[in-house]
Amino acid sequence: MPNKANAKKALRQAKKRALQNAHVKKAYKQAVKAAKKVISAGQDATELIKTAQKKLDKAAQKKVLERGTAARLISRLTKQARKIVKS
Repeated sequence: MPNKANAKKALRQAKKRALQNAHVKKAYKQAVKAAKKVISAGQDATELIKTAQKKLDKAAQKKVLERGTAARLISRLTKQARKIVKS
């Protein structure tokens, strides 16, 4: 437990940010999972991919996720969807 006032405040801020980050992380993970589920079923997932892309971009914007990581996940998701559509 911190003794100094500024250390106590830093702890409060860290806890608050961790909650916010967990909320954002959960949102993009659920969106990606839903999109992958529909893609693997062989159905059209354009709306779900769009939602997942929005959530991933928002997470990258809030620094919960690296920009490149978000871009890579979006790329892989769309690549999977295109492969299903082609076949």
